[in-house]
Amino acid sequence: MWIRADAAAECRLISRGAVVHERDVRLNELAQGLRPMSEGIKWFDDLVPDDQSEVLLFLRHHCAQARAVAEDAPESIRRAGLRQTHTPAVLISRGRIDDQLGKIAGLTPLDERRKAFWLLIAVLAVADERRRERFCSRGCGHWWHRLPVDG
Repeated sequence: MWIRADAAAECRLISRGAVVHERDVRLNELAQGLRPMSEGIKWFDDLVPDDQSEVLLFLRHHCAQARAVAEDAPESIRRAGLRQTHTPAVLISRGRIDDQLGKIAGLTPLDERRKAFWLLIAVLAVADERRRERFCSRGCGHWWHRLPVDG
C-alpha cells in the first residue's frame, strides 16, 4: 500500500512513483537505526506541541501496523533507555497494548512527550524487526523495508 500525503512539500518520492510523508520516512529511519536518535530528538523537540501530538499519534499507528504486542514492552523500555518508573514505561507495562500506546501518545507534559517519543520509536523498532523476520524475510512490498541506508 502506498501513502500519499496532502502536503507535497513534506513528501518524498520513494519508488515506483510512491509518495510518502517525510515524517513517516523519518520515523521509520529512526526505528531502523538509519538515522541517529539524537537527530530525531532534536527534530521532535523543535516541533510545536500540536505537531508533537500528531507525530506521537502517527507513531502509535505505525506500532499497531507493525503488530506490537505486550511482550515487546520490556525490550522497548530497555532500548528507549527509560526507567521502569517513567510514566510511558509504566503505561506500556499495564493493560492492552493498543490502549496503552494511545495513552502514551496522549501524554502532554514536554518531558513525558519526549520519553513517549523514545519509547514509541523503540516499540516500532522491536515490532517491525519481528514482523520483518516472520513475514518479510523473503521480500515484501513495504516501502519502509526498502529505505536507503544513507537516508
